[in-house]
Amino acid sequence: MPLNGVLPVFQTPFHEDYSVDYETLGKEIDWLLDRGASGVVMAMVSETLRLSSEERDQVAAWVCERTGTRGSAVISVGAESTVVALRHARVAESSGAAAVMAIPPIATALGVPQILDYYGALLEATSLPVIVQDASGYVGRPLPVAAQAQLLDQFGPHRVLFKPEAAPIGPTLSALRDATRGQAQIFEGSGGIHLVDSHRRGIVGSMPGAEIIDAQVALWQALECGDEQRAYRLSFPIAALVALQSGLDGFLAVEKHLLQRQGIFKNTLVRGPSAFTLDVETRAEVNRLHDLLKAALQD
Repeated sequence: MPLNGVLPVFQTPFHEDYSVDYETLGKEIDWLLDRGASGVVMAMVSETLRLSSEERDQVAAWVCERTGTRGSAVISVGAESTVVALRHARVAESSGAAAVMAIPPIATALGVPQILDYYGALLEATSLPVIVQDASGYVGRPLPVAAQAQLLDQFGPHRVLFKPEAAPIGPTLSALRDATRGQAQIFEGSGGIHLVDSHRRGIVGSMPGAEIIDAQVALWQALECGDEQRAYRLSFPIAALVALQSGLDGFLAVEKHLLQRQGIFKNTLVRGPSAFTLDVETRAEVNRLHDLLKAALQD
């Protein structure tokens, strides 16, 4: 299946003992695909870094099977060592993933040669497309645009794709596009807050959170057909919602709250420690903005 359109990053639901709640996860995956998602992504807000290696492989295989032929399953395989990243990539491929995505190691400041070796090993170990994720907007360090372009030149635009999240997002995206002579297939990954601007810069899809899938799909469709008036009506409350989310733990708290509010999740449990608490006033503002967004969808 082609990798484009809206590919939401699913949240991982937990039981009260913090084990993975697969029944609720299945409900979430079905809900996303039923509402027009092109597929699903297992990535940072799936709490990937808070799962054990065994859990990561189990969830990845389960999600690939659940998605089946209804969409593309993209599995994040980034790790602190190349050995572990390769393990996850092989599991993803054997499970039927459409692509893998990887952040670089975040505990070590890598030079360009080490970055190229890390991604090169992933590309050699699997036949799947590898999406290079620069998640430095909330974790890690920015990846040099020149290094990313070098990977594309070496392996080709159908093997190397990109999800740039380094600030400033718009200029960084354009720099990557220009450095690859327009060949780069790029996904917006800022929760939708920069989707309108990113679409104008030539992205092929968006990887937002899962909590407002109806609005994300509607916004993408409006942009694709050139309906700027509708695009902005939807974009403003989306941007306001995302602006309330501070860092990775902020995304986790708000997205799980809204998934529970819509009856998809039973609870909002996050594997701690967490650096963000959804206080009463923030929760009230999230709810108000969510209601405004639902109203905009009806226009």
